[in-house]
Amino acid sequence: MLVLITYDVNTERPAGQKRLRKVAKLCERYGIRVQNSVFEVLLDAAQLEVLKAGLASIIDAEQDSVRFYRLGNNYKNRIDTMGKTGPVQTGEPLLL
Repeated sequence: MLVLITYDVNTERPAGQKRLRKVAKLCERYGIRVQNSVFEVLLDAAQLEVLKAGLASIIDAEQDSVRFYRLGNNYKNRIDTMGKTGPVQTGEPLLL
């Protein structure tokens, strides 16, 4: 299933900046960054639970937030884009 992950980490203190980097690095292991704090990740239910547990161990639940939007397996018809970036082809071969 395709999941859109968005996060907001309070970076007013150095500890928050460190958390922000850790959250981004963890999300990068699972998916593709489509905006600064937005990732598209293609995974199954078990992988999602592992990712959620990893993020829960990093964030400060009183200062930070993470949202998960499950787009499911038929996500290709649910994504429209505008502007300079085209649709991200997650889970498909990347030709360079």
